[in-house]
Amino acid sequence: MAELERPERLQIMLTSDELAALENWRFERRMPSRSAAVRELLRRGLHADGFLTAAQGAKSQDFGILPNSGIVDGASRDQGGGKL
Repeated sequence: MAELERPERLQIMLTSDELAALENWRFERRMPSRSAAVRELLRRGLHADGFLTAAQGAKSQDFGILPNSGIVDGASRDQGGGKL
């Protein structure tokens, strides 16, 4: 059996209106699948939010919301009491 290119699965629940909006968006852009449409919307949302890709080898403990937690929302904080 061939190895999956994307071995991780994410299950989400949508209302009928949300699903209709996703399908309409997908068909208008001729996306090949719902999964492709969801991945594209996630990519766009993360990009619009200014999310920076985590550095190679970053640990989950490097991401947090409390002071001195390292990285907040994907961006490094300075050690001099920078904003959250």
